[in-house]
Amino acid sequence: MDEAAVRQVRSFNRTVAERTKTLPTPLGEVERLLQASMVSFAIEAPTTADARWCFAQYFAELDRRFEAGFDPALSISADAHELTPPSGFLLIARLRDRAVGCGAVKLHQEQPAEVKRMWIAPSARGLGVGRRLLGELERHARNAGVAVLHLETNRALSEAITLYRRSGYVEVKAFNSEPYAHHWFEKRLNQPSEV
Repeated sequence: MDEAAVRQVRSFNRTVAERTKTLPTPLGEVERLLQASMVSFAIEAPTTADARWCFAQYFAELDRRFEAGFDPALSISADAHELTPPSGFLLIARLRDRAVGCGAVKLHQEQPAEVKRMWIAPSARGLGVGRRLLGELERHARNAGVAVLHLETNRALSEAITLYRRSGYVEVKAFNSEPYAHHWFEKRLNQPSEV
């Protein structure tokens, strides 16, 4: 778009905002909705640069937020070979071709699968990316024949706990010995969906 066209669009936007006396809220809401619609999700190898970046951000945030910090070596594993088909899969969320989140599922044949490494960048929070990412993880798990998903989380991650509960996860007794977990959740998935 040339400079004159950009000036014309900006002028139009200012005029509409002034006329409706609603400059900050509606335009901000429109921008938020447009950004949310631009987020895409794709299965990716856990060894790519974007995957490694997401994991590093995830670990750093857990280390800041958990009372005693976070050491991935002490946590239940979600190593690259466990997040690669047929053992599992990793989804990367992108906004404008930039990684803004990740989530993975570890598959265990007849046993419940595990949601792991669920993280959304602060810049993408509030756009519904976490809810959509969780839904995509569930869809791929369902299509892989998973009947039950498990996940655990730390009490410091109140937003995650709220998301899981709103998404139909039910708190259950501890099903593993994750040292950083305070809450364990389970969700029974429906039959495979059509792709």
